[in-house]
Amino acid sequence: MDAFRKGRLIMARTRHTPEQIINKLRAIEVHISSGLTQEQAVRKEEVSVQTYCRWRKEYGGLKVDQAKRLKEMEKENARLKRLVAELSLDKQMLQEVAEGNF
Repeated sequence: MDAFRKGRLIMARTRHTPEQIINKLRAIEVHISSGLTQEQAVRKEEVSVQTYCRWRKEYGGLKVDQAKRLKEMEKENARLKRLVAELSLDKQMLQEVAEGNF
């Protein structure tokens, strides 16, 4: 089967929304508090331990609306960085043309 490689089941890669991530983090915490190990809890929610740790680091303690806002701000920040880079290139080209170094 293609789903198995070296004896391990490879999980399909899916994108989760911030709401889904926070809900899964809460569910994992409930499983852990009910006596399951971390590995068992994350397996029950169908994520890897690495994903759980990364999500907890990024979203730990956030509420759903805060997580949405965080993602929106990250997207806006990336857009602004691209804009600054483009403007910097334009400025540099205009300075070179003005100096006659073209």
